[in-house]
Amino acid sequence: MKPHPLPKTVAPLPDELLSGWLSRLAAANYCDDAELLAHIKIDTAHGTALDFGIDAVAAEKIASAARVAPDVVRSLTFPAMTPREASLTAQMPFQHCPQCSREGLSLRHWRRAWAFDCQVCGTRLVQTLGKDGGEQMPEKLINRARHGAARLEYAARLRSLRQLRRAMRAVTFAISLKAFRGDPAYALQSHKPEVRLFGLAAIDAARSRPLVKAAISSSGIDDYARVALLRAFEKEPRLLVAVDHIAQRRARSTGPTTAESRN
Repeated sequence: MKPHPLPKTVAPLPDELLSGWLSRLAAANYCDDAELLAHIKIDTAHGTALDFGIDAVAAEKIASAARVAPDVVRSLTFPAMTPREASLTAQMPFQHCPQCSREGLSLRHWRRAWAFDCQVCGTRLVQTLGKDGGEQMPEKLINRARHGAARLEYAARLRSLRQLRRAMRAVTFAISLKAFRGDPAYALQSHKPEVRLFGLAAIDAARSRPLVKAAISSSGIDDYARVALLRAFEKEPRLLVAVDHIAQRRARSTGPTTAESRN
């Protein structure tokens, strides 16, 4: 049985996610998301579970209740993605636009690891669970992270495995210095601004002389980070040897005094 049409409906906006549109639909009808989904007879309490795919029956139920075409409902979900693109797309909201969020929006591009500025109003996106009024990040780091995000987006749109590998290798080195314990792709979706910014900035920094950047990062890292470094170069053993060689030369040239001053 199809649910009765809702008293009020709202038109989906460009790039809007299904979960965000459902939240706006619920607000327009003076209920919350769970109540709306229960009325439509969708077997989930969270709209975010529908963002990565919705079956024909559920799409028809939502379309009937909201008085839109089922194709419109399906267009609000993520399209099919490559494994690498999927790893760079957050399953749950990790950042948002403080300006557009006030209007109840939840946009698709906010879930991308490379998203940095809101495509609607241009405001810099902020971490969803980040603390307001916390430590201010240096403007130079923010600008470099913005450039790194643009490079990552270009590589993802191009679906260039070579450029994506180079970008994620840079992130691996960067997060090893921040003692982040996890996959580099998840570091770019971190709720900690310093981890995400540092990872994106590394992508921009590694565009020139990447082996030297790798050697600098590999100096003094712990065993966990060393394993991550080996994994990053598992298919390129010659590059790993080159990195080690550069690191050893740097260690000899800088000497113990410089090494101590860095700690």
